[in-house]
Amino acid sequence: MPTIQFKGKSFVQNHHLSVPYHQLVPNQSQSLTDKVSLQDNLIIHGDNLLALKALLPTYAGKIKCIYIDPPYNTGNEGWVYNDRVNSPFINEWIGKVVGKEGEDFTRHDKWLCMMMPRLKLLRELLADDGVIFVSIDDNENAHLKVLMNEIFMERNFVTDFIWHHRKSSQNDIDFSLSHNYTLCFAKSREKFKLNSLGINEESFSNPDNDPRGEWTADPMDAPNVRPNLTYVIKNPNTGAEYLPPQGRHWRTTEDKFLEALADNRVVWGKSGKARPQLKRFKKDAEISGTNPFTIWSDVPTATDATNELMDIFEGEKVFNTPKPVGLIKRILQLAANENSIVLDSFAGSGTTAQAVLELNKEDGGNRKFILVETEDYAETITAERVRRVIKGVPNSRNENLKEGLGGTFSYFDLGGPIEISSILSGESMPSYLELARYLYYTATGEEFIESNIDEPRSFIGSSSQHDIYMFYKPDIEYLKQTAMTLGLAREMRETSGHRSLLVFAPTKYVETSELDNLKITFCQLPFELYKVNHGAS
Repeated sequence: MPTIQFKGKSFVQNHHLSVPYHQLVPNQSQSLTDKVSLQDNLIIHGDNLLALKALLPTYAGKIKCIYIDPPYNTGNEGWVYNDRVNSPFINEWIGKVVGKEGEDFTRHDKWLCMMMPRLKLLRELLADDGVIFVSIDDNENAHLKVLMNEIFMERNFVTDFIWHHRKSSQNDIDFSLSHNYTLCFAKSREKFKLNSLGINEESFSNPDNDPRGEWTADPMDAPNVRPNLTYVIKNPNTGAEYLPPQGRHWRTTEDKFLEALADNRVVWGKSGKARPQLKRFKKDAEISGTNPFTIWSDVPTATDATNELMDIFEGEKVFNTPKPVGLIKRILQLAANENSIVLDSFAGSGTTAQAVLELNKEDGGNRKFILVETEDYAETITAERVRRVIKGVPNSRNENLKEGLGGTFSYFDLGGPIEISSILSGESMPSYLELARYLYYTATGEEFIESNIDEPRSFIGSSSQHDIYMFYKPDIEYLKQTAMTLGLAREMRETSGHRSLLVFAPTKYVETSELDNLKITFCQLPFELYKVNHGAS
């Protein structure tokens, strides 16, 4: 399979593995909930690469649908969302990861360096039957397709949806740019299938008063040539004989066709003199739905999106390039179900959250959103939009928004890294919860469930193999004085029954042979500096 080559690739292709885990710090004042929790709808403010890594312990393999709208690399510097890879943020990141070599990168090199590690982390977060949609335009579409072929594998490409985003003419360039692309890749094409959409009611009628109800006429032929489905069909009204069009076959065997003909399920056009077509009844179509088209001219435009956002912010134009809610709802209708977790790591104005909340209100679903926004407007635009649509927009033209969509969200700021040197020096000591999340996921590779923590007895959860304990406080004096003793070991053994135990603590005062007898694996927290010489180790 062809792979993409660009300057800096050797530095970034495995960079996601070396990104340190960071703390996610709850921000109650920006949240819209009584109790901030990572199990809630989420808005996270911080570098999206670091935030995606921080989400792994809780959400690896759990995300059903990802939608991202990354910078298009147009060179436009006037937008609120700075759509250029020469921004100080990207240059600083390239400088740290790649070094001096990055000084002569083209803007395409820089864009690919920015995207590659993020796409790799997004793939880790996807469920086995999950799917990712990425909006893009001509500036990077070709590069993005090859990059995603490499990361997600070419066999997992689903399709490229074309969004007709502009329906007015542009007079300042040679041609009117009226479409964007949305590349769609599954994590596993074998395990993922797009949902069908609802039917077009207007296409059904009942001109012959068929007692089975309204119907529409579908083509009788299908792509490819199959000899067992290639035969002559005679029009009983005219005697004309038909074979499938070149390169195609009939959709049924000859026996099945004759059954359909006798059952009045074959039509010959309005005049009765045309090629054969099959009736598809409305009641059947409502069950199976309609396969989606790849060109979307029936969803709202970019202008509609701007008007939607201005409606929420009382006429103020706070964001220049929002996506319309209808576009994201179309994606979710195709790729998610009523209980799906939806992730948008280039959250922008927060359209994805509104789409999730609207669908939940329409069908009673329990979909959940996770938004990550790097820029400073995460509070004033992203979270504020979600807050308003949940609580209600009194002067909105939309009745649902006027009433409010309902729901909650928890807001988190990206905190410092969980690094051994910082902990040892006491400069940056993570909370009990954040270190538990990191250690549990690192040790087991399984989902960390916050509600299982029992901090008073130092219990952080049960994996498929172990009950896991962690003796820790963000307090250097506690770490100097804390050790696993034989009494503690026996107490944990009694509490956990016959399960194997995995215990994290600064040190231990128990012989290894004794721990082996108790089926306890001891893992020393990296605090060698604070070991106290009290005998056995």
